[in-house]
Order: sequence, then structure tokens, then C-alpha cells
Amino acid sequence: MKKTKYFIGIAAITSVMATSCKKDYFSRAPKSQITVDNFYQTADQVAASTNVLYSAPWFGWSGKAGWSIADLSSGNARTYSSDIINFQDYTVTGTNFEIAAAWNSLYIEVAQANGIINNLPSKVPASVDKSIVNNALGEAHLWRALAYFHLVRVFGPVPIIENTSDYVTNYQVPRNPVADVYKFIVNDLKFAEANLKTNVRSGTGSANARVSSGSASGMLAKVYLYMQDYTNARAEAEKVIQSGEFKLYGIDVQGKAFADLFLTANNNNEESMIALQWATSGQYGLGNPFQAAVAFNSVITGTGDGYGQAGPTFDLQDEYDPADLRRKATIMLPGDKYPEINQANGGYTLPADASSQGTHAQVKKYVVGSPADNGGVGGRQASANNTYLLRYSDMYLIDAEAIMAGATTSTDPAALAAINTIRKRAGLGNLLSIKRWYTVPNANIGKYGATPNGNVPTTLIKDDILDERRREFAFEDDFFFDLMRLDGFDKTSHPKAIAYMKQQDRGTSDNSNPPVRYGNQFLTVTDANLVFPIPATEIAADPKLADPPVPYVFK
Repeated sequence: MKKTKYFIGIAAITSVMATSCKKDYFSRAPKSQITVDNFYQTADQVAASTNVLYSAPWFGWSGKAGWSIADLSSGNARTYSSDIINFQDYTVTGTNFEIAAAWNSLYIEVAQANGIINNLPSKVPASVDKSIVNNALGEAHLWRALAYFHLVRVFGPVPIIENTSDYVTNYQVPRNPVADVYKFIVNDLKFAEANLKTNVRSGTGSANARVSSGSASGMLAKVYLYMQDYTNARAEAEKVIQSGEFKLYGIDVQGKAFADLFLTANNNNEESMIALQWATSGQYGLGNPFQAAVAFNSVITGTGDGYGQAGPTFDLQDEYDPADLRRKATIMLPGDKYPEINQANGGYTLPADASSQGTHAQVKKYVVGSPADNGGVGGRQASANNTYLLRYSDMYLIDAEAIMAGATTSTDPAALAAINTIRKRAGLGNLLSIKRWYTVPNANIGKYGATPNGNVPTTLIKDDILDERRREFAFEDDFFFDLMRLDGFDKTSHPKAIAYMKQQDRGTSDNSNPPVRYGNQFLTVTDANLVFPIPATEIAADPKLADPPVPYVFK
């Protein structure tokens, strides 16, 4: 029987174990003379030990699982595709392939990080500078924290595994409470913050690829925000802003700067805080799989893929002010031209009849074109552009929200300055105040409270920061988790999130120009639908996963 994936791997050099987790694997003799005992002999080998954490284990998450959860379930995207439509309809079960891919991918990352954390200190000779060892350990702690941050937000209580090799023969492990998982994440990130080197980014290139102390501070800011620890969230966000390690990419070049963030040529730019480093070889499983799934057609990709499996909802399209320069960089509308795609033929224009998912729009963000458009790198289902897991722009929006500290309105100059910094790059005017309010709307109340007769109702759903986050981070695996925060930290009831989802326009339309919309789809969504099920195969292998969580004994 297949084991749970948190038992895979004992070191980065054994990354092949990501494809096999059968019990007998652990008793095989090594096929080469490189072992954990003799690998970490030089500074270069120690530094290279963390390479695997930046790419391959995340493939299962990045393929379809991550954006199916974050964008289909949140109302940013819709689909007709049978393999992922359950995320749109809140009918995901424990037998769903993509939910298993998410679990496996994230626990593979945990196992790889554990192999470094638990083997590196005792295997490195004294001749290797201690700071290099500590930096590698800091990387491993950060990536483990990041994997757990994804796991706990998707599945709720999950097992905390600190040393994978402890469970090779005894793999019956219970889940641990959400609060304990967050405490574990914070501890890992504090270690990373203290042990990683600082790195002041300049320009674009490989020198910016690895995480730094500022990356850990940024993740702490985000984790504290989820925990509603606004004091620490603000402190960590402002620590990053004041550190000088990162910059908003092209802040003085409105519009084009945002679009350029997602081009292969601009991998590892000054705004990138944490990013997956996909291979340039075009090899399946080692490259970025997102474009293959969502690009409208193979004319765009040049590699026979481009399946158009998700389209932006009308609800997301409505979020963008006509002046918002992020729209075209995020969403393709018919008639939009992109000179960076299909360059040999003068660029690519989305056809007037393009409507793969019934909303007359296609995804643009992370869609970069063919290998020829990207300097010859990438390939079929394997683009070479990085995937962001944390961008510097998030620090400003975290700061603004943390300053508000749950208040319904704010005119605080610092909060306004933070959110307006992001709006400036998007070509938008300044907000003069920040408003938050939520209610359960009735059938006659529109998205922001407008009734058919124009009267202003007493109940509204609105959040300036939530809207700004949605526009900034659409298709970056974020928005569903933002919605889950509407009702507070570690909640099992989500009335505000459900109310928000039910009033979204997730429907389709006819083929008129402009299209006649068919209206909002009725959603059957309950609190139980908003925590995704642990894969059935994992529960079969470890029945304790079906038991109530037990407190974790911190070491």
C-alpha cells in the first residue's frame, strides 16, 4: 500500500524518492557512491543541497491543484473541464486527483526540507563556514513553513512532521490542530529570519533567486495577518519595507511594469520575494505547467498545448476599473493585442469569438508564449517563467490591513499611503479612506449594495483592501484564502465568505457583442465545503488522519 507522502526523502540528493514511497525503497542499497554521509563536503555542495526545494516538489501543486483551489473556488475563474469543475461547484471529494496532487506535492516538499534540516548539521565538516550551513538550514525551514502554510489553509488540521525518517516503519500519525500548525510555521520562519543572509536586490537575475532573511520576514508578516496578530504583521511588513532588500518592480513605469513581472525575461526581479525556479529545459515535471492549462490555444504556446481550461469570471472582470493597468496583464479580452506573444508574426490578438469557458475572456497572467518568444527556453507543458509565492507588493497591502487592525474604516495616513502605493503602479487614483463592511445580502441586493430601484440598502459587502488584493494577485493562488479570512482566524463557520461567494457573477453568456450574461449561478456552498478533504488513499494508509486532531508536543 502506498504510504503518505510526508515520508518521502531524507535529503535533497535523494529527490528521486518523490516518485516512489514504497516501504522497500528504504532498504535498497544506493546506486551510486554519493550518500548523505559524504555529500556535504564543500560549501558549494551545502549551498546546492536546497536547490530541490525551489521547484520539482511543487509541480503537483502548480499543475492544476493550486489554482483550482484558489481561483475556481474563489470565483476568480470558471471552467467546463470535468477534471477540475468540482472545485468550482464545491463538490470535491477525497478521491479527487487534484486534491491528492496538492497533498502529495506539499508533503514531498516537507520531506525534502526535513532531510536537510535533520542531516545537514551532523554531516558537514568543520571546514565549511558555519554561516553557509546556517543559511541552508534557514532556506529549509522557510520552505517547510511555506508548505505547511499551504497545507493548513487547504486541509485545516494536518500532521506536523519534523523528522521524516522517524516514521519510516511507524507511519500512523494523527493530525494536529490548526493553531499548533501555525505555531510551528511561525517557529520555522523565525529560525529562517535569524539564519538567512540578507540580500539587497538589484536588477534582475540569478543573484535574486534564493530566499533571504527579508523573505522570511515577509512570510511572517503574512502568517501573522492570517492569525489576526496585527501588531506583529505590521512590524514584519514594515521591517521588510524598510530593509531595502526588495523594490516594487518599475514603480515609476505604470502598467507595463506590472505586466512585465510575469515574463520569463524578468525572472528573479527586485519584487520577487519567494519564487519557484522552473527549469529552462522544457522537460515535463520540471517546468511551469500553468500556461499549458489556461492559454487559449496552441497558437499562443507554440508547443501543442494551451487548453483554455479556465476563464476569468464576469465577477473578476467587473473588479477592474477601465483605468486599471493590471487588467490587460491579468485578463485577455477579445481584441487585446500582446506583442510579446507570437512575435515572429507581429504579436497575438485574442479573437473576437474567444470564449473557452463562456465568459468571453481568457487568462493572461503567466501566459508568456512559445519558446521562440522566450529566448528559446521552455517547452510543452513546461514554461520557464517563475511562479511567485510571495511578492513585495504584498507587504504594502499587509501593512495597510494590519494598521486597520480589523476596523471598518480608516483614514490613517500610513494605511492610505501603503494601499495607494500599489494603486499608483496600477494607474489608479488615491483612496481617501479605506472601507470594510460585510453582510449577508438578499436576492435583490447587488454586489456592492445597489438595489434595482437605486436605493441604498442598510446591508453591504465591501472591502477596499480585499478588492485591491484580488486585482493584484488574481491567478497567484491567493484569493480563496483571503475570503476564508473574512470570518477570522481558525474558524469553522464562514458566513461572510459564503455570502460573498453567493453574490458573485460566476455565470456564462451568449455570443452577442457585447455578450448578454445569463446571470449568477446558484451556489450550494456550506462550511463543510470550504475545508478540502484529505485524500482517501492517505486515510486508508493512515486511519488516524480521520480521527480528531491531537495537540502537538513541541520540542
